[in-house]
Amino acid sequence: MNLQEQPATDADFNLEEAEFNWEEYLEETGCIAAPHSFFKHVDTSLKNGLSPGMRLEVPHGTESQVYWIANIITTCGKLLLLRYLGCGEDRSADFWCDMVTSDLHPLGWAQQNGKSLRPPEGIREKLQNWEEFLAENSTGVSSAPAHLLEGPHRGKDPLDLFGPGSKLELQHCRDSIVAWPVRVLENTGGRLQLQYEGVSDCVWLFYLHPSLHQVGWAAQHKYDMQPPQAISHLKSEEEWKEILTKWETDPGDCVPAEFFQEQLPLPVHSFLAGMKVEALDPSNPSCFMPATVTKVFSERYFMIEFDDLRPLDSKTSRPLLCHCNSTGIISVGSSQKMGVPLRPPPGYSEEEFDWDKYLTQCEGSAAPESNFPMPQPQSDHVFQEQMKLEAVNPFQQEDICIATVTQVMGPYIRLQLEGSKLPIAECIVHVESMDIFPMGWCETNGHLLCAPPRTKVSPPKETVTTQHEKPIPSSKNVNGLSTTEPAPCKFNSNGKYLCPKIYFNHRCFSGPYLNKGRIAELPKSVGPGSCVLVLKEVLSLLINAAYKPSRVLRELELQEDSSWPQHTETIKAKYKGKTYRSTVELVRTSDQVPDFCRKTCLKLECCPNLFGPQMVLDQCSENCSVLTKTKYTHYYGKRRGKNLTNPTGILRSIEAALKKPAKKRRRRKNFFVHKKKRMSTSVDNTPGGSPQGSDEEEDEEDEDDSHSKDQQEGSEISGKGSSSTSPTRSEHSLSTEKKRSHLFSDNEKLLTKDIRIELKEPLILDSSPLDWTVNDVIQYIKSTDCANLAKHFQEQEIDGKALLLLTLPAVQDCMDLKLAAAVRLCYHIERVKLAFYQSLSS
Repeated sequence: MNLQEQPATDADFNLEEAEFNWEEYLEETGCIAAPHSFFKHVDTSLKNGLSPGMRLEVPHGTESQVYWIANIITTCGKLLLLRYLGCGEDRSADFWCDMVTSDLHPLGWAQQNGKSLRPPEGIREKLQNWEEFLAENSTGVSSAPAHLLEGPHRGKDPLDLFGPGSKLELQHCRDSIVAWPVRVLENTGGRLQLQYEGVSDCVWLFYLHPSLHQVGWAAQHKYDMQPPQAISHLKSEEEWKEILTKWETDPGDCVPAEFFQEQLPLPVHSFLAGMKVEALDPSNPSCFMPATVTKVFSERYFMIEFDDLRPLDSKTSRPLLCHCNSTGIISVGSSQKMGVPLRPPPGYSEEEFDWDKYLTQCEGSAAPESNFPMPQPQSDHVFQEQMKLEAVNPFQQEDICIATVTQVMGPYIRLQLEGSKLPIAECIVHVESMDIFPMGWCETNGHLLCAPPRTKVSPPKETVTTQHEKPIPSSKNVNGLSTTEPAPCKFNSNGKYLCPKIYFNHRCFSGPYLNKGRIAELPKSVGPGSCVLVLKEVLSLLINAAYKPSRVLRELELQEDSSWPQHTETIKAKYKGKTYRSTVELVRTSDQVPDFCRKTCLKLECCPNLFGPQMVLDQCSENCSVLTKTKYTHYYGKRRGKNLTNPTGILRSIEAALKKPAKKRRRRKNFFVHKKKRMSTSVDNTPGGSPQGSDEEEDEEDEDDSHSKDQQEGSEISGKGSSSTSPTRSEHSLSTEKKRSHLFSDNEKLLTKDIRIELKEPLILDSSPLDWTVNDVIQYIKSTDCANLAKHFQEQEIDGKALLLLTLPAVQDCMDLKLAAAVRLCYHIERVKLAFYQSLSS
């Protein structure tokens, strides 16, 4: 059945992946991501609840019923590195324990359970009076939490305690402090979807939020249990009491109270009723508004309400429960100092808001500066404008969007959210807010990320079609082999620049770079259309069908000795999460297309008919089906410069290679060799090219430039085991030994040839690089001719100690720089090293 040609859709021309890619997005926007260290709550969620310095009781190695105290030295997941109390700084007796399977207990457990508590014999010999030593070292120490070492939650991370169905109490305020029960519906990386008991309404909070408490918290502090105002109207008072009674008798899974006891208590505040503050409206966090302390509940909690000067019948009450560390309130006049506009209260008649006039008019007083937390000292890790992160949509809290920092205002940042279905005004958040997350948090935890729509390449107006299957009558060439003539194309008056159909002949040999299985999945043909557009799409499809797209892109990039002084295009390749770009030269006229396709095939060391204006039906004119990757690379790869236009060109090249040894080709200069050597002696005898879906081959291809395109890797493969149509066994072994010795001797030369960087200008240091912070390193780099590379040091958080460890290979690998840029940067790094070593010697 013949399929009609369909016009290309947007999807046909969209060369990007459908899913959102953070690294590519950062590259396109020219921005950087906010470092993970800026998000303390995320860092806390990754810990197991045990930290170095905590103490616990462990049994002796030889006496299981005798225990002694040990210090936690290091944590690694569920593993703890422990050291017995009394060993001091001696690390020789450190030992590892699994907190899930080992017999570990909090301090005081042995005494409570009638077990012996005495040090091991080796420590007992060091201590004159171990009982007195134990008494001196038992005060003011931190014990490992009991719920993580014992009971049903043993070995669980604190984050895992908040499983689906877990019961909690959510604190809020009405006329007084009250709470209402909630259940965890979903825990996504510590972000909890909580359902109010008795209704289907939900709220989203991070598990470390100070409003979350264990079951029984309200009764313990003599607070009432009442539903929030947002849901109180849904049921009658009797129904709410019935729901609460059922919940109290439900033996559901409760989050251990010990978890909340580990949190630091809230400090005592000094706020009084009537004091004025500036507050961030949670329902519209785009600016601060005047607010008043209306009620003081206790020494730790008070309530504020946003000011409203309208008549009583038009006023809206918006209470907000606060404590001393609440990030939503600031002192009077602080917004002006930060450069943030203050929104006047509703009903304010003056054109411009003035706090002095307003306080006189309201007969109020501003809360003293001392009532607010002292500003933290400036940290090296501060947000910068244009940094990217992930943030909760304040108007639709189930969504997390891509966010850009547009303004830094002391402890606050202004964010522009992207990817939301509806336009969102910029919002203000505190830098320690639990509603912001680092790049990749959603992907890591399986949370949906609202990303901006991807930009698609618009299809050209002229028809460029992709045909999946359309038989074309075949014709015999002069050698009797079956080929096809190019299908007739409909050219317009400017047909000189229109490309005919380009066929992918997946039965042909695919060469060492292209995956035969992926080639088979490509469309049958591309075109006709503009030469530049068609050929660009063809090359993009081939690059994506490679074992290592970056390697193929390097093979195709524009060289100095251009074959076609024509049009150039930038083509991307993505490999292992990185995006590579190269400039590729394309032809613009239809008469140059066949020669372009053939020469490109030779560059990729595949059959010259793998793609081009001819469609191969049964048998290729080059008879490439008899070749395997090993044979082809060994024989044909060395002679790719020969003319192979004759029908049996490949076979003749093989015969010539068997009769006389190939010329020794000069290698490129290489500085680093990362070649993974294959020890297998198996030979790929799959007809017609490389095997489908060969992931091992993908790993074995060398992405670096450590081996030239002159097929050094071909000689290596042949030396490891090639068979069948080769010379006799003795001749083959002899030639193999020569090739091996030649290869190893050259590799030894390569390894001994390092780049020597001459330091012409000595550097005088004002301080030791060991004490340099990340900002100090960035300032030094900016003072050199490598100032454009300073962003890499910011992203990698490289301080002075890390700078001294950098080498040329490390710079190339970590910063993905070309050799020239890496050498220029290493020149300045070596200046620092030399100055540092000279200061040590003096």
